[in-house]
Amino acid sequence: MFTRNESLKEFIRFYPVVTFILSINILLYLLTTLPVFPNSWLYNMTVGVNLYILHGELWRIVTPIFMHSGFPHVLFNSFSLILFGPALERMLGKSRFLFLYLLTGILANVATFFFNPLTFVHVGSSGAIFGLFGFYVAIVVLKKELISRGNAQIILTVTIIGLIMTFIQPQINITAHIFGFLAGLVIGIIAFSKGQNVIKAFKMEVSSFKRAMIQNNRGISFRKLILLGGILILALIGILSR
Repeated sequence: MFTRNESLKEFIRFYPVVTFILSINILLYLLTTLPVFPNSWLYNMTVGVNLYILHGELWRIVTPIFMHSGFPHVLFNSFSLILFGPALERMLGKSRFLFLYLLTGILANVATFFFNPLTFVHVGSSGAIFGLFGFYVAIVVLKKELISRGNAQIILTVTIIGLIMTFIQPQINITAHIFGFLAGLVIGIIAFSKGQNVIKAFKMEVSSFKRAMIQNNRGISFRKLILLGGILILALIGILSR
């Protein structure tokens, strides 16, 4: 579920929304760093600033989801999306996945506005990424039969470590992490309590993944598990970056 075997062309075709979000992240990063564009103006107009939001610049609730403060930040946050986004896009469908990603990111930024000082400034997609974690946790808790024990352990481990590190690392938007996670969890509870279509779609995703593994005649070896663990740690570094 969290290993990627597709070529670049296949990845773009199978996961268009993830590809679209990644493209926006990279494009905005380039526009705010390359000296061929008024990058300071663009960054200042899109970064989340609570005082400006109070004065009516409401777009700043949305735009920080796609803005990043440096190359490591955009690299690892985008890497996190590559790891955790594709399975949910196939499960939910393009429009529902985009709705989940944007809604959890927006709710995280709304909470940031209400629970932080007016001088608080923030960028990054970690609120939306934690929203995906929350949705995954809802799957693990409510529909255990739809996800393998190994993948469930990966989700729970990464989520727990991420939440703990949220309170340990300096310069972290704690509010966005917590409320992004809670938003994803609540959306997941609602979806899996009433959304039979979502459950059927997820079963198809799991079955497709199993068939691919059988056709390729390969499982996840111990070395691959170690490699995946390293990748997940790198992803967490990005999620917890500012």
